[in-house]
Amino acid sequence: MSPQAAGVLQLTALIAALALAYRPLGDHMAKVYSSEKHYAPEKWIYKAIGADPAAEMRWPAYLRGVLAFSAVSVLFLYLLQRMQGSLPGSLGFSSIDPDQAFNTAASFVANTNWQSYYGEQAMGHVVQTGGLAVQNFLSAAVGMAVAVALVRGFARSRTGELGNFWTDLVRGTVRILLPISVIGALVLVACGAIQNFSGIHQVGQFMGGTQEWNGGAVASQEAIKELGTNGGGYFNANSAHPFENPNPLSNLFEIFLILLIPFALTRTFGRMVGSLRQGYAILGAMAVIWIGFTALMMWTEFAHRGPAFEIAGGAMEGKETRFGIAGSSIFAVATTLTSTGAVNSFHSSYTGFGGGITMLGMQLGEIAPGGVGSGLYGMLIMAVIAVFLAGLMVGRTPEYLGKKIGTRQIKLAACYILVTPALVLGFTAVAMALPTPTDSMTNSGAHGFSEILYAYTSGANNNGSAFAGLNADTQWFNTTIGIAMLLGRFVPMVFVLALAGSLAEQKPVPDTSGTLRTDRPLYAGLLVGTILIITGLTYFPALALGPLAEGLAS
Repeated sequence: MSPQAAGVLQLTALIAALALAYRPLGDHMAKVYSSEKHYAPEKWIYKAIGADPAAEMRWPAYLRGVLAFSAVSVLFLYLLQRMQGSLPGSLGFSSIDPDQAFNTAASFVANTNWQSYYGEQAMGHVVQTGGLAVQNFLSAAVGMAVAVALVRGFARSRTGELGNFWTDLVRGTVRILLPISVIGALVLVACGAIQNFSGIHQVGQFMGGTQEWNGGAVASQEAIKELGTNGGGYFNANSAHPFENPNPLSNLFEIFLILLIPFALTRTFGRMVGSLRQGYAILGAMAVIWIGFTALMMWTEFAHRGPAFEIAGGAMEGKETRFGIAGSSIFAVATTLTSTGAVNSFHSSYTGFGGGITMLGMQLGEIAPGGVGSGLYGMLIMAVIAVFLAGLMVGRTPEYLGKKIGTRQIKLAACYILVTPALVLGFTAVAMALPTPTDSMTNSGAHGFSEILYAYTSGANNNGSAFAGLNADTQWFNTTIGIAMLLGRFVPMVFVLALAGSLAEQKPVPDTSGTLRTDRPLYAGLLVGTILIITGLTYFPALALGPLAEGLAS
């Protein structure tokens, strides 16, 4: 079987697995967020934090809950890293420097998991399991809670109440993320991923020196790392490391975990708004972009140019031989079209156009299918904009799911889509203009510019993957990328929740003969076109200076 055919077979199997899980998981999540029943462990948590799970919140109160919880999480994770040298299970590692501790705390709480350190050489068992792994659950649950709040804004009428943040946070963690992660960890252990609390041990000689490895609770962290679209690796090689991702089967399973909840949330959306066809329309738009990007990536990386490519069967530089071009390409697209950031290959070593595809996937807003929760609410924001554009073309007041999209709604949506580009392009421009940040670039020219553009694209979009080649462990990059991650995560949530509140207050508008049907393929096509045009107009000049220039020159 040719590598290309094997890639198509892997993609087909992945689609089939996602299709099988789509309906039961989507329906389960809809029941979780709509149920009035509280389980005993959940009641204990509510009592411990002093929350009333039955109290409804308007959007300002919901937002305060999100921000307060996230602020406490950042502080806790920062202090845990700063105290590592005094904690048991530290494996002899010293405490983390202040700028790197801030960057890492901001990264994991913002569901970015950008890492400017070597995991196996910096973090002990306590920080890994008690800090980073815990935030993998909680940051994902926060994203899901905000998405559900927006869905309630569409589903409810004549009320400003969006549910209870603490209830949504606890249920998302206890009823969705934890059970699937336990099953996922067992599957990864069966595939060969390690799960222990062993210390550092010598494994042999390597190039005249001693090679050492430390163990860890890798499989359990790997499962939620992918399921929660987090992406932070236990080891510096991330999912290219055999302890995290041993073989092609585990590789395909990890991709499945990455895409599982973001795709299934579209059915949850359809259930909660009372129209499964609306969920299918959003799913269709996501699927078209994801499959298109995957096919384009595989074609780019399989293209044979020169003897070295022909001998290797394609662009094999920076890719693991046990995954090959197909397994690496599918993973790279999945991780950059979501907010995962995990990598099983070296994105900097992709072809010029291949590297550009990974960058463009993040610049779309990571909405196809996007991060856990963030993908759905990002796509719904784009759906609102698409409806508004359609209304301009036919001269009608735009409506979506029975709600009028007026001046306030479109202003909030516009502010949402402007935040991330402003952070990415602004920080990139400043970094390129100053003399010190550019010293961190390994490469010059278009590829060197891509290193910095990718870093801020990854940080502001809460992805976390790196183009590598860039020494990001400096005070400048630790601080500025940390700020970009926090602003890129929480400022858009302000506009999402404000939009949800304004929609929930409206009374439903009845459909008429002139109402745009947003549950049809025509609208899904309009939505895809809107996403591509807005992203292209925003980022094309920057992409032309980086990956496009490199691709055309090769």
